[in-house]
Amino acid sequence: MTRYAEGTSVPVAKSKMEIELLLQKHRATRTAMAQEAGRAVVYFELQDRRVQFSMPLPLMDEKRFVFGQGGHSWKKRTPEAQAKAWEQACRERWRALLLAIKAKFVSVETGVETFEQAFLAHIVLPGGMTVGQRVLPAVAESYRTGTLPPLLPSGAPS
Repeated sequence: MTRYAEGTSVPVAKSKMEIELLLQKHRATRTAMAQEAGRAVVYFELQDRRVQFSMPLPLMDEKRFVFGQGGHSWKKRTPEAQAKAWEQACRERWRALLLAIKAKFVSVETGVETFEQAFLAHIVLPGGMTVGQRVLPAVAESYRTGTLPPLLPSGAPS
């Protein structure tokens, strides 16, 4: 099975620009993109909600970039070949993020779901965590234990 955007030649800068244009088209405000080793973040505000997409990025020293298959064995890549393989992985990741954000807007535009339903996991809560960061560990624990957390807090003082 081929991964989405596998082998894309679209530069990262173009994908970032397309994300920015998509956010402008939908009238997002306070847009920002930030990047550090191993992670990129896209922020925007829309419909009185702050949204954050945090995307893991590959690190250049990962084994898959340091070594490449040459014939029937693995060989250490040259620094140039290592950089090229890493850049390709980054291009693919940014294209996938663009598709994910675009698909959410299409879903909202066509009435499949509301803005909050489409972007729920990425909405930032007071304190800086996203809904996904807050809720997903509890969902995993519920599936692990077979018990659901209470819908409402107990009301007892903490």
